[in-house]
Amino acid sequence: MEIDRQRIQDDLRGIVRGDVLCDAVSTTLYATDASIYEIQPVGVVRPRSAADVVALVQYAGEQDLPIHPRGSGSGVAGESVGPGLVVDFSRYMRRMQFDPLKSLATVQAGLPIAELNRNLKPLGRWYGPDPATRSITTMGSVLAINASGSHYLRSGSARDNIESLRFVTVDGELLDVSKHHPDDPGTVGRLARGLMEIQTQYQDCLEKLNDAPPARGGYRFDGLVDDLGRVDLAKFLVGTQGTLGLIVDATVQTEPIPKHRGVVMLFFHRLESAARCAVRSLGYGPVACDLMGRRLLGIARETERQFEAVLPQEAEAMLLLELQGDSLTELTDRIEILRDDLSRGPDAAFVAHSATDQATRDQFWALCRRVTPRLSRLKGPGMPIPFTEDIAVPAEMLPEALAAIQKTLRDNQCTATVFAHAGHGHLHVRPFVDLSSADERKKIRRVAEQVAEVVWRFKGHVSVEHAAGLSRSALLPKQFGEFWPAMGQIKRLFDPHHRLNPGKLFGAVLQQPNENIRPIGETIEVTSETRTLIKAADRIVQAARIQNTAVPELPVLQQWSPSEMIDVVAESCNGCARCRTTASSERQCPVFRTTRSEEASPRAKANLLRGVLSGKIDPETLTGDRAKAVADLCFNCHQCRLECPASVDIPKIVGELKAQYVATNGQPLSDRLICRLDLIAAIGSRIPWFSNRLIRNGLTRWLADKLFGLTSSRELPPIASSSFMRYSARRRWTKQPAGEGAKVLYFVDHYANYHDPDLGRALAEILQQNGIAIYVPTSQSGSGMARITAGDLKGARRIARRNVRMLAEAVRSGYQIVATEPAAVLCLKHEYPNLLDDEDAHLVAKNSFEACEFLRGLHADGKLDREFQAVDLDFAYHRPCHLRVLDPDIASIELLKLIPGLSVQHVEAGCSGMAGTWGLQRKNYRNSLRIGWPMISALRHSGAQLACTECSACKMQIQHGTDLQTLHPLKLLAFAYGRLPKVGEELGLPPG
Repeated sequence: MEIDRQRIQDDLRGIVRGDVLCDAVSTTLYATDASIYEIQPVGVVRPRSAADVVALVQYAGEQDLPIHPRGSGSGVAGESVGPGLVVDFSRYMRRMQFDPLKSLATVQAGLPIAELNRNLKPLGRWYGPDPATRSITTMGSVLAINASGSHYLRSGSARDNIESLRFVTVDGELLDVSKHHPDDPGTVGRLARGLMEIQTQYQDCLEKLNDAPPARGGYRFDGLVDDLGRVDLAKFLVGTQGTLGLIVDATVQTEPIPKHRGVVMLFFHRLESAARCAVRSLGYGPVACDLMGRRLLGIARETERQFEAVLPQEAEAMLLLELQGDSLTELTDRIEILRDDLSRGPDAAFVAHSATDQATRDQFWALCRRVTPRLSRLKGPGMPIPFTEDIAVPAEMLPEALAAIQKTLRDNQCTATVFAHAGHGHLHVRPFVDLSSADERKKIRRVAEQVAEVVWRFKGHVSVEHAAGLSRSALLPKQFGEFWPAMGQIKRLFDPHHRLNPGKLFGAVLQQPNENIRPIGETIEVTSETRTLIKAADRIVQAARIQNTAVPELPVLQQWSPSEMIDVVAESCNGCARCRTTASSERQCPVFRTTRSEEASPRAKANLLRGVLSGKIDPETLTGDRAKAVADLCFNCHQCRLECPASVDIPKIVGELKAQYVATNGQPLSDRLICRLDLIAAIGSRIPWFSNRLIRNGLTRWLADKLFGLTSSRELPPIASSSFMRYSARRRWTKQPAGEGAKVLYFVDHYANYHDPDLGRALAEILQQNGIAIYVPTSQSGSGMARITAGDLKGARRIARRNVRMLAEAVRSGYQIVATEPAAVLCLKHEYPNLLDDEDAHLVAKNSFEACEFLRGLHADGKLDREFQAVDLDFAYHRPCHLRVLDPDIASIELLKLIPGLSVQHVEAGCSGMAGTWGLQRKNYRNSLRIGWPMISALRHSGAQLACTECSACKMQIQHGTDLQTLHPLKLLAFAYGRLPKVGEELGLPPG
């Protein structure tokens, strides 16, 4: 660490209770946000309280350091990146209070909107403004950029819903502001007086701004002074983008949740027709009116299965309208009238859908809210870039303005995606640009300026609700014209030293939109064994020559295919921050949900690797403890890979990061032990009675805790009296069956072999019931998932080679591979190709199935025996994370529903928190329970007699946290066939 950074870190850690991070790894994680820009900060501070913010600002003043406030880092304009101190409010400052008498909520700056609304929902209220990123956007950001969203027509913007706020001035003074008289004493009076004087001086300019659209940015004076002559400082500070002060908390207005909501989705043959119908629809009082262009519809159709049947192929545009009402009958009538009117005339919609039920309504809204983040899934050099994305015109001018903007883009040989909150004329236009091309990067400035000219011609504004940031600030002097000097006076009134988020919204020097773009397609040299995978970029080679040093090189330890090279995978993360969501409908990322630290988020791993590949960080950094700490915050659940809008393979990135550390430093003893539990179980299975006595012995568990980090708080599963492999040998399943019928190779993992042989027996009995031969080769090893998760790729590759060689030969002989452990299947289908990337590995991956998925396939083909006996039981089912990745549907529930009398309720409450062997370690035990607590609570309150899951680790967590006996679905199926009576004995059920 450079000496100045070290000094700053030491100084701040002495005066701030929160986190202070100035190392290269940490600052790299905060060098970007969801925009295309990258600037390395000098340090990161995560305050715990307003007192921390005050101390930080005072120190920054003494040292003349810029300050950049930040929430979740979901901004698309680069508003939260900069060279100074980044202040991350999202880590600790997330508390809220609600005043039921006034219906006001007081929230800290780091609380996401979605969490605020989850807390308000039981009270029958919510916060009105709803930006598309509300599941991750923090309230501090909402207030800083004056966010609005789809329901602006109902709720207005954040500025319209503010009551009061507390902020820290550039001098480090904590002020509580609302409405203040210019004669008030102290700083609030001085600020109120100064704003009144500026308003009087620039009254003519302000009257001209009244012609601008109601949703607009900049320093705003409309509605600032009330009838009593008081200046609303809270309202003024909303939308100032951290350039005048740091908001620490605010009191905001809430709304009652409407009784009934209905939506209408209409499709048009022309974009202009949809825009004109949007204007017509305003007469019917919609609370939301969103428009989507053809390219976004195509992306939605391709990336979301649920939209395939809803979106017509010939649609050039879609309009989504929402209406609300107190009476369902009255609301339905209004919807039908609106739908009928917009389906007639020259601009008529050719298809229309409507709904008032919540499930369909949520599906329609998901189309608008999910599709924009999924733009990153597009393949090819050109990507939709958000540099012109935040513009507004008067709603009645939208059709003509939209046509003019499209013409401008065509003149510049640009295509673009179009999304609009059409009801108030707010447009999000993203032109396709290849950021790896120097000529294309130059085009950004030209297109931005020309589109802005069109917007101004239609009396519109750029920079409305997504901040000016680094994208649009350079356009503002021309936009505000005569009012621009007034913005300078405001800046000097609040921040005379230009220390707060300098260069954003106002500044003497404003960067152009094509500067400070994160490097794309320029990497250090990447090698694999003796091969060069990627040659170092000319810029990096030249820099090495000038400094007379070797060209930086990263020898990668996994297989990276030409179509998914390591730099492409790392760069495909656009930083959108969706991986920071805490929504109950999603699971990514279980560790982030518990820790709330940026380094726990999946995008942090992509940022770290990209920092190394771009030459910003020395590759040797990956062998250090800080990089290891970041990588260890992933336990390989793969939920980010499943739910990432851009489908970035973060687990593979993490595997590379961990492997780099292990290859240099080796593994600590505790990790080596955890990775070899299968070998320990194999030894223990020789004398199971003695092994189980040791497992249950308090002294042994205490020693394992102290010496090897294996938590003594968790009961380990006992070792079976006989392993499944021995049982298979007695049944001759270890010999290849004769005959030409269907045959399955059972890939037995550690748990089924040594701890629960009945699971393997259940599969064998089910297969035999359906006339399928089973083969259990003795040459197989455990999957090696624990080694992969720990970064021991050398050991994992050795296991993979042995297994793949045997399995590929079996597949060529007509076998299909079936495993009962989801982690084992994930190894076969995903991890082994990453380790080996040869023909055999891909052949094995293609022909490997989780057991219930395999049986569901038999059922779909009409080949599954459905002669099940009745089982009168209530089950609560938990779906493991790895199974969510392998199978988008829930095969086991489909199968269990075939059993008469069996009642299965799917408890979807997130990750169990065990993550294989991760939850067995003392250092992870508490976080394991925190992660799994929603699932444990849901199962406790389910009212079910028993629990059911496919994952052995999840089973351990369920039985550890609840009193529910937990079974694998296969055991129930085998019992219902009448072939595994032992299950009935365990459950107290009569045989047959």
